[in-house]
Amino acid sequence: TLGFRIYESFFSPRKTYESSFTLLSTRYLMIPNYNCDTKDKLSAVFGGLGSETSIQMATILGIYKIPQVRNRGGIEGFHSSVRQGPKSPLSLGLVRLMQHFQWTWIGLIASDDDSGEKFVQTLKPMLTRNSICVAFTERAPQVPSSSMAQAFREQHFKLHSSITQTKAEVIVVYGDTDSLLGLKLFLHINYQTAPIGKVWITTAQWDFTSNIALNKWTLKPFHGALSFAVHTEEVPGFRDFLRTLNPYQPQGDIFIQRFWHTVFNCSVLYSSLTIKDGRNCSGKEELASLPGSDFEMKMSGQSYSIYNGVYAVAHALHALYSSKSKKELHPFLKNVQFNNSAGDKVYFDENGESSAGYDILNWIVFPNDSFIRVKVGHMDPRAPVGQEFTINEATVPRSVCTDSCRPGYARTVREGEPLCCYNCAPCPEGTISNQTDADHCDRCPEDQYPNRDQDKCIPKIMNFLSYEEPLGFVLASFALLFSLLTALVLGMFITHRDTPIVRANNRELSYVLLLSLLLCFLCSLVFIGQPGRVTCLLRQTAFGVIFSVSVSSVLAKTITVVLAFKATKPGTSMKKWLGRRLASSIVVSCSLFQVGICAVWLGTDPPFPDLDMKSEAGHILVQCNEGSNAAFYCVLGYMGFLAIVSFTVAFLARKLPDTFNEAKFITFSMLVFCSVWVSFIPTYLSTKGKYMVAVEIFSILASSAGLLGCIFIPKCYIIVLRPDLNTRDRYCCPISPNQIFTQL
Repeated sequence: TLGFRIYESFFSPRKTYESSFTLLSTRYLMIPNYNCDTKDKLSAVFGGLGSETSIQMATILGIYKIPQVRNRGGIEGFHSSVRQGPKSPLSLGLVRLMQHFQWTWIGLIASDDDSGEKFVQTLKPMLTRNSICVAFTERAPQVPSSSMAQAFREQHFKLHSSITQTKAEVIVVYGDTDSLLGLKLFLHINYQTAPIGKVWITTAQWDFTSNIALNKWTLKPFHGALSFAVHTEEVPGFRDFLRTLNPYQPQGDIFIQRFWHTVFNCSVLYSSLTIKDGRNCSGKEELASLPGSDFEMKMSGQSYSIYNGVYAVAHALHALYSSKSKKELHPFLKNVQFNNSAGDKVYFDENGESSAGYDILNWIVFPNDSFIRVKVGHMDPRAPVGQEFTINEATVPRSVCTDSCRPGYARTVREGEPLCCYNCAPCPEGTISNQTDADHCDRCPEDQYPNRDQDKCIPKIMNFLSYEEPLGFVLASFALLFSLLTALVLGMFITHRDTPIVRANNRELSYVLLLSLLLCFLCSLVFIGQPGRVTCLLRQTAFGVIFSVSVSSVLAKTITVVLAFKATKPGTSMKKWLGRRLASSIVVSCSLFQVGICAVWLGTDPPFPDLDMKSEAGHILVQCNEGSNAAFYCVLGYMGFLAIVSFTVAFLARKLPDTFNEAKFITFSMLVFCSVWVSFIPTYLSTKGKYMVAVEIFSILASSAGLLGCIFIPKCYIIVLRPDLNTRDRYCCPISPNQIFTQL
């Protein structure tokens, strides 16, 4: 019951203005402000596909307060500002699509008009905020005319260079059907050389089927393309209606006749639509047999918008007449709400928008240039936050300026290039990146370290000298072996305590020295195993005190030898110094001084267990922190002082007669002792962790073994193998040390 008039705008502002004035005039007369046809009263106007057409119409219709229903589902009038360029949901949908497929390097082609310019200005900042870069921005070439041939060639060459030379695999195209005909021609011409393999993303204003005459141009470059289309649903009865159409219906439709004549290439009888020597249209041709490029057997998004718009105007008119109000139609149109026959709810929001969003379609183009469009997603600005964009997963090409940086690498900016073009630099030592395209590398926690690929942190291994590992086992075995050997020597000396060789040079000092050496070997075991609070306190202090006892005993023995030979001279008063009291005084006083140093150390800054997480990659060094390094080196220094004094005294006494003289043995033993500990200092300072501990254990074992071997092995040789020399009769002229070493 609603009448209508249809005008062709020809994509021309002049024709659009002319048609708008004609709608406001008496039929067949274009006289503004003159309309005497009461039955031809204009209620609303539906705009075209392009925003430019809507703007041009609104300029005239807004003066007369006539609502304009946009083809894309909106309403404009004198209460609404005229919207120019793209609406934010489309731009937002494009950004969400890029994010979904991780496309960060895209090309952009827009129509060569104000609408295209505004689209670019709106979209680019949104892309930048979401770390998506534009490889190139070009204008779609216009269909060439005789006067524009040169301009088309220039645009053609520039666009061809941009598309073929870019790494961007995704190209966004914006514009209406007319403004993009030049692009379609460009793709048709360059089908064999340029854009195959690109993913084209088109916007809702582009309709391939709207210009049948030009549909012979190939669509193969658009295979796999994605397009944002105005949302549509299957309208009940629409397919049946299409099947009933033919050019010979009683109420003839010039549009149907022209369409039939064009797509079926036949002559329509009783009309001027004829083909010379061609067949006549029977009227039984089936629209369903046409390829998708010519006709689709479903309602397009644009047609669905018009369908809803017509019903919206009808509901608004009904509300207007029911209210018996002489108000304008616009307020009623804005408040209309109804469910259409497809089940969609139609209404206009406060901004005059009724669009349910965009369908995302995937183009499948067949070798014969027919195609189908499969719905793969949806963009609904009215949906809850986070659910505005949905799309089915699909295998699509990557479109990036630079291949993603894999974990273990971080992006570094290329100077003078867009943010999406970057280099991938390996993470510095000690850092990791565990995600793709990381902006920076992170350090691992102190108790973890990077793996070889530097893409994750793994726990560090606790590192200390243990009994289970070969080095610790060997050192512990040697410590036990030398302890057993020292115990055997001590037992031998106790068993033969009344023999001359044992009684010589103070056998009590020999017992003390052997006991201290036994403890020296055993104290090295405290250094093996995971350090604890008690073991850290005992390690250096026990070692320092026990070794001081050993060296003090050697010093007492040396002084005893010297005094013994001095006392044999006539008239000397040295005999009063001989005896156990002197030897005991030397051992006790020298040892107590070391005990005092250790007591001060433990009372002020004692050793404690410590974790060194930085010295060795991948390991946590479990060690004893000495607390006060000064105290530690005082202990070592004092022990070295005693050793040097003992060595000096023994060296000076080495030429005394051999009968009771141990000086040569002591000299040699102290030479070994001092050599070991002099070499210990630099070696100890140049190692870390368990090897530092191993160096100290080795020094303890080597120096103790030197004392044991040099001083007591010659005596054991006589006791066990040459008992004939261990008698009072023979001991007056015993074998010399040089002879003993020669026989050994």
